[in-house]
Amino acid sequence: MNANLFDILETGITDPHAAAIETAGGERISYGDLVARTGRMANALVSLGVKPGDRVAAQVEKSVQAIILYLATVRAGAVFLPLNTGYTPSEIDYFIGDATPAILVSDPARADALSDAAARAGARIMTLDAAGQGSLTDAAAGQPADFATVACGSDDLAALLYTSGTTGRSKGAMLTHGNLVSNSMALRDAWRYTARDVLIHALPIFHTHGLFVATNVTLFSGASMIFLPKFDPDRIIALMDRATVLMGVPTFYVRLLGDDRLNRDTTAPMRLFISGSAPLLAETHREWQARTGHAILERYGMTETNMNTSNPYDGDRIAGTVGMPLPGVEIIVTDPETGAELPGGQIGMIEVRGPNVFKGYWQMPEKTAAELRGNGFFITGDLGKFDDRGYLHIVGRGKDLIITGGYNVYPKEIESEIDALPGVVESAVIGLPHRDFGEGVTAVIVPTARDATDEGKVLAALDGRLAKFKQPKRVLFVDELPRNTMGKVQKNLLRDQFADLYR
Repeated sequence: MNANLFDILETGITDPHAAAIETAGGERISYGDLVARTGRMANALVSLGVKPGDRVAAQVEKSVQAIILYLATVRAGAVFLPLNTGYTPSEIDYFIGDATPAILVSDPARADALSDAAARAGARIMTLDAAGQGSLTDAAAGQPADFATVACGSDDLAALLYTSGTTGRSKGAMLTHGNLVSNSMALRDAWRYTARDVLIHALPIFHTHGLFVATNVTLFSGASMIFLPKFDPDRIIALMDRATVLMGVPTFYVRLLGDDRLNRDTTAPMRLFISGSAPLLAETHREWQARTGHAILERYGMTETNMNTSNPYDGDRIAGTVGMPLPGVEIIVTDPETGAELPGGQIGMIEVRGPNVFKGYWQMPEKTAAELRGNGFFITGDLGKFDDRGYLHIVGRGKDLIITGGYNVYPKEIESEIDALPGVVESAVIGLPHRDFGEGVTAVIVPTARDATDEGKVLAALDGRLAKFKQPKRVLFVDELPRNTMGKVQKNLLRDQFADLYR
């Protein structure tokens, strides 16, 4: 049996005339069209010299043609490498120098700036713009629609995704056909996805969330998606009367809550709201449910594993948790020092094992061996605990753990207390170098207004609510927290910005 992701997807198509993708401009692409267009693109890639196992890198704006490129790449047995559109030419130089793709697909406006890096990596540059036009589209236009999907094993690579690189060199996570297919099917079942669903797709497609969760789950369900170029509150609210699902990052929901049009009537046709890629504040969860009658479903995943857990479709979706392990996925919490499994309720390192877990890091055998145990468990770097109902709570990244005066402090515990204070939009707690304590617990707060920036009042409000060693030594105020493109707070930038606070 061919384990190629595309072959499995195509085999599952029951109605080739059903809509797979609808663009913001009203273009309708049926499942039959999708198969034909990926066939032409796959033929074009082969004609350009792409062979099974070759990498095809793409730094392009979101478009239907970019999805066609992804599907055609895996159909041809090659490895798709999506690159954040915000990366600079010097950053791209590292990625393609490391991955050595056969082809680098670029927006025409960036092609000249990337030409030297492409030449050093031995990659041929092709172009694709936000409208889906460029030399790659031209190359595909004259190709036949028929293409024999390359046979792949479930352990063959389908994609190479680089981690965000907030600490040290970015690592290329090797994802197999089996990884992507198993996770898509698990999520399809967990979220009760069917061919009747219509997804509002407003996420970027250079990331696991928008490419593998939103796109793959929709296509493996025979459902359809309305493809928006970016997050647009006006369009999203207008589309809720004909859609059933929205997948977003917490920022989506915060911004939608700021729109007076959001209410129970506008969201009534919707079936499911999903959030991920960054922690959702419990306050946002509660406010959304009060306004719309819908409980946001939060889940937990990462580049190396796709999705690991989900709050239940049927059952309590508990604010502040990421739910329970998906079927087929095992999660344990271990002592970071010894690796011994900890009982429920204790905070430790989250480890994951299952068909969703990646094959390893590209050309980094030592790093792979350090983070993928011999028993198959992947050490995620996330700290968490299971509660008595089996729900997983994420308390922070291992690198964000603060050790002050010999005590371990988990930022999430303090952030939860601060976020509940009046006048606080959100907070981030970090450890900064401190002569006496090693690290000083420091709170960085986004206030609702400038008159809410009273450090003394915040410290007084926390007094008695936290152990003395957990109390922030300083409270700082900023207009906004630095985030990456998926909405995750970049605490490393805060640590850099305020590194000299206690010196």
